Amino acid sequence: MEQELLARWEQEQLFEQTLEATKAGEPFVFFEGPPTANGRPGIHHVFARTIKDLVCRHRAMHGRSVARKAGWDTHGLPVEIEVEKQLGISGKQQIEEIGVEEFNRRCRESVFTYRGDWERLSARIAYWLDYDTPYVTYSNDYVESVWWALATLFDKDLLYRGYKILPYCPRCGTSLSSHEVAQGYEDVEDPSIHVALPLEGGTMRRILVWTTTPWTLVSNAALAVKADLDYAEVVRRTGDDRRSLILAEARVPAVLGADWA
Repeated sequence: MEQELLARWEQEQLFEQTLEATKAGEPFVFFEGPPTANGRPGIHHVFARTIKDLVCRHRAMHGRSVARKAGWDTHGLPVEIEVEKQLGISGKQQIEEIGVEEFNRRCRESVFTYRGDWERLSARIAYWLDYDTPYVTYSNDYVESVWWALATLFDKDLLYRGYKILPYCPRCGTSLSSHEVAQGYEDVEDPSIHVALPLEGGTMRRILVWTTTPWTLVSNAALAVKADLDYAEVVRRTGDDRRSLILAEARVPAVLGADWA
């Protein structure tokens, strides 16, 4: 049934009919936030595209002209890293040995590896896009439009020179965006310490603190606690020796084990 319905929509050119019916309406500008087609779509793309389609469809139902321009993101470090893996190389020096022109050619081929998967997904969830005339970020028209926008901002005195600390990849020889940094996260073992900070009054009551950056403790002036978090005071007695630790209640079993009660 699904395939029959999709075939009927395509045969009747249903999307094209909606564009024709609303072409005289007030424009509602929409450009698809472009995916990179050298990776397959995932379930999170379905969620995001559903939300975007709701907005576009709602505007079209109110007579607005919504062109729904598709796009492809063909720039960025993920594309280059994927091609490096295919070629069995690593880093800027080996790229230059192969030749920048040849490497760029491979990247241009790579970015559309799964284009068909993306277009089929869009059709199956009725996310209508103009795939016949998409914008592609490596095209001269797109690149020139970016330079035009930059020049316009400059002419209006809206640009300024400043400083910003950015993550840097020594292997790739380039700064990294927050998105590119997020792709490299993985679980690793990291040394950390627990510190028992005494309360005022010289008692044996202490607040337990955990940190992976002990070198910052010297400059600390206060201890922050969370108002809506449950804390526990755990007491241990050894003869006349009575000591207690205050820590997050949920962390007691994992941090202290069975010796404390």
